[in-house]
Amino acid sequence: MALARRFKVPHHDVFPFGAYLVSEVTPVYDFEKSTREVKVQDVDKETGLPLWQVDVLDADPEAARKSKTVTIKMAAKVQPVPPPNDGSSPFTAVVFEGLTATPWVDSTRCTGPEPGKSHRCRAQSAWSFRAEGIAPSKRGTGTTSTSTAA
Repeated sequence: MALARRFKVPHHDVFPFGAYLVSEVTPVYDFEKSTREVKVQDVDKETGLPLWQVDVLDADPEAARKSKTVTIKMAAKVQPVPPPNDGSSPFTAVVFEGLTATPWVDSTRCTGPEPGKSHRCRAQSAWSFRAEGIAPSKRGTGTTSTSTAA
């Protein structure tokens, strides 16, 4: 059986209460190729396009504190431009087009084996999100207008 590594998911399934920008769109850096002096932007392994990221607030009132802010990555030739804020809120409501989710194991809570003790790990499942585009949201409807990612 062959399962896809990335799963297509509708925006409203991931963000049923909406998603709101809380950062600028910034490059994703390749930490293995970058140095302190020279930053090298990471590229998408499938398309070869530069990777960009933006942090959004998940407006789900029941989301866990550590899950409130989610990073969405986008592959695009040029830096994606988010929609302008409509002035009704300090946050810009957005919808991600072509959203995919990739499951992964977060093992940051693992500790190495200590002398005389076994390896301890509280690994948890986590999700990495990618989008093809970002568009303004008509709050409450989950609908979009035009895409802004290349």
